[in-house]
Amino acid sequence: MENETGPLRDVPYMGVIYVVAEAAKLGYYGEHPDWCNLGQGMPEVGPLPGAPERVGAVSIHPDDHAYGPVAGLTELREAVAVLYNRQFRRGMKSQYSAANVAISAGGRLALTRAIWALGKIRIGYFTPDYTAYEDLLGGIPRVTPVHMPLPVENGFAIAPDKLEATVLGCGLHAVLISNPCNPTGRVIRDGELNAWVDLARRLKTALVLDEFYSHFIWNGPAPVSAAAFVEDVDKDPVMLLDGLTKNYRYPGWRVGWTLGPADWIDIMTRSGSAIDGGAPRWLQRAAVPLVEPAHAGRETRAMRDAFRVKRDFMLESLKRMGVRFPRDPEGTFYCWGSVENLSPPLDDGFRFFREALKEKVITVPGEFFDVNPAKHRSDPPRLNPFVRFSFGAPMEVVRRGVARLTSMAAGA
Repeated sequence: MENETGPLRDVPYMGVIYVVAEAAKLGYYGEHPDWCNLGQGMPEVGPLPGAPERVGAVSIHPDDHAYGPVAGLTELREAVAVLYNRQFRRGMKSQYSAANVAISAGGRLALTRAIWALGKIRIGYFTPDYTAYEDLLGGIPRVTPVHMPLPVENGFAIAPDKLEATVLGCGLHAVLISNPCNPTGRVIRDGELNAWVDLARRLKTALVLDEFYSHFIWNGPAPVSAAAFVEDVDKDPVMLLDGLTKNYRYPGWRVGWTLGPADWIDIMTRSGSAIDGGAPRWLQRAAVPLVEPAHAGRETRAMRDAFRVKRDFMLESLKRMGVRFPRDPEGTFYCWGSVENLSPPLDDGFRFFREALKEKVITVPGEFFDVNPAKHRSDPPRLNPFVRFSFGAPMEVVRRGVARLTSMAAGA
């Protein structure tokens, strides 16, 4: 497109940003009392029974008005390292330190820094997966994205031996995946996750794991992280990304972190100096007590108790409505289901989304998760029958939204 100052690239809205923008055209705004946002990509942020008290005020030191270090404040980097060592690396010789941690202003910037720090490589990505990977992988010319579709019949999983064959056959230098997966809720854990880390170590293939939903686990103990299977924190080619956004229910703070080998963190920090310059000092300082192990543990337990009820309610209600689930969600706060067995026009994810807007309910069509960087693929769409339903909102909103969808499906 063109404007008065010159050419601009046409960047479309993706995923949640698109559906919220479309809902806004019909009168939606955040916290609108008549709308049910079952598309939202954030957890409810209010008090939960048994959870630590929500932060109500933040003190700003005089030096917080200055620029902070691009890698992040040392005290927060150390606190994150301590948290991971306590949660996942007890008794292991190799331990994370501040040198293995970088702080960024949110998850997208953490991912952007990580990918920009990579050289001229072939990086494998999966579908379905997080919508933001599309522009991220398609906007860096030296990065060649390689598609690895996750089969519906396997519940959107890939076995480690199949992954290894793909890495070798496609000559991949890196693999990017969200775990737990947004949108499917699939969780790679325990021996399977160990096999992924071992594969990365043996093949010297970088494993970039987006662990932003790693506390939202429904099929066993939580949290889950590949940090438990890294042998040497400075040698294993494993990069982990997380932050306050989902697991700590502070999305508006935009505080994220990356863990990996110290030399990777150094290179990533250099890319950050060119991309964003670093996260605000006062937010980083306020984040330190939130990642203290006891505090983080209380938050995780309370969140899982509250969200499991919502997960079970939404999943069973949608199944009764006729939505089909190749895999029940094992993690995240999403239900990823196919509407192909519903009556027209609800048998297509995008048309379902449009009809739900008429009921003042927001959902996300599955086609947004068919990641296709720079539109380098021309294969036929396969995710159009799917819809991502979020139970991130408070229970009363989830109940009201599901009731409206049930009524809509019954009347189709």
